Amino acid sequence: MKNSALWALLPAIVFVFLHCNKETQAETDKRLIQAYLSARNISAQEHPAGIFYVIEQEGTGAHPAPNATVTVKYRGYLLNGNVFDQTAPNQAATFPLASLIEGWKIAIPLLKKGGKGTFWIPSALGYGASALPGIPANSVLVFDIELVNF
Repeated sequence: MKNSALWALLPAIVFVFLHCNKETQAETDKRLIQAYLSARNISAQEHPAGIFYVIEQEGTGAHPAPNATVTVKYRGYLLNGNVFDQTAPNQAATFPLASLIEGWKIAIPLLKKGGKGTFWIPSALGYGASALPGIPANSVLVFDIELVNF
């Protein structure tokens, strides 16, 4: 009788063991970002939403509102340094902030006009499990952003 009860519980024990040892994508992203920052001796702040950031230039005035249209210069790249998007030299791009990825909706309002920062964005606040040209699924994104105007 004891053996049959143990055999009945075995699948549940194996299931719990396997799933308790798996790291979530959010935990993986955070670990990758922290390792990247540590390896480069970068002291970044962590936002409660999960992005990490360094403000290199404060800028002036107010911060953009969530419904603002923003004009930015930017470079987007992966942790391995591969650039997947950027504005042309001496050019800027204008977007409604509300239409951008969640990571930008969090990052850009941390800047003031003329401000510059670098932002490490976990995959869930970027493109998640979707792969795009030059961006594998579940990629941490890094953006150097200058807020030109809003």
